[in-house]
Amino acid sequence: MNSNRVVLRWHECRSIQVGIAILLWFAGSARAQECYSGSEIDAVTSQAVEAAARQYFEMSARGDVAGLKANAVPELAASFGSIERAVVANKEFLAQGQAKQTQLFVLDASNSKTTWQRAEFYCGIYNSPDRVGFAIPNLPPGRYAVTITKVTGKDPITLTTILADAGKNVWKLAGYYVRRNALGEHDGQWFLTKAREYKEKKQLLNAWFYYLTAWDLIAPVDFMSTPQLDKLTEEIQASHPVDMPVAGATLVLPGGKSVKLMEVAAIAVGTDFDLRVHYESADMTDPALASQENTAVMKALLAKYPELRDGFAALIARATDSGGHDYGTLMPMKDVK
Repeated sequence: MNSNRVVLRWHECRSIQVGIAILLWFAGSARAQECYSGSEIDAVTSQAVEAAARQYFEMSARGDVAGLKANAVPELAASFGSIERAVVANKEFLAQGQAKQTQLFVLDASNSKTTWQRAEFYCGIYNSPDRVGFAIPNLPPGRYAVTITKVTGKDPITLTTILADAGKNVWKLAGYYVRRNALGEHDGQWFLTKAREYKEKKQLLNAWFYYLTAWDLIAPVDFMSTPQLDKLTEEIQASHPVDMPVAGATLVLPGGKSVKLMEVAAIAVGTDFDLRVHYESADMTDPALASQENTAVMKALLAKYPELRDGFAALIARATDSGGHDYGTLMPMKDVK
């Protein structure tokens, strides 16, 4: 990494992982760097950051990948594939209407002499309900800005950018994060309510996946902290199921054969909310045999976790063999017998 740049790469509009990067308010931690917001930001800096944020938002809405790359810090420009996919995948959502609201924060770590293993920034009064915090790993000395732009409409979405001060009020793109704020007709609050309902019914695995989805729809990024997000974090942590189908675990199929799980994740497929199980297989080159094995994995997963039938519209089994061959099968939950 360049000594005076930070690259916070956009992580793709991903399926919800079995796990979550969650931030707490770091009371009693080491002295944080400086954070400014609102009237605390001088007019010249505020105007320059706002102009850069507006420019990058408009480029995103146009699908101008080349323009974004040309305005990125060198480290990010050198590995721009994930951002290109994000721009292409979300162009229509960003273009559907004008930006409704943009939050702006300036983070000053210019007084540091070495890269911070975990740079912490606190904006506002500690006990204020409006306080905001950021915890950014491996941050070199420098001055940065975080802009959070929300677009309302049929498909609400949030674009968060990290900007690096390149001098002379030029702010380069150093990070790019896009998150949908709803899946179909359901927003993060709906998923949070459903998570609590499943928890009340003792369906802890369903509750967990719905909690994680609620987090992804509510939180602009995982490295941001607010009192509301902290409260949600604590609720999620307290709801972690003991028996989780995690990566590396084995799943025993009918007949005694076992497979190793790679991931179990909740994903949106169109307007449906489905569950995907990804596992390792010996051979996926024969479509007929691959389909049979995928079906067997689906049956075994539901036999072990029957509550999943209530939480999802369909089940997806995806197998990958040592040669890199993939084979996927989608089946409505009611048809997995």
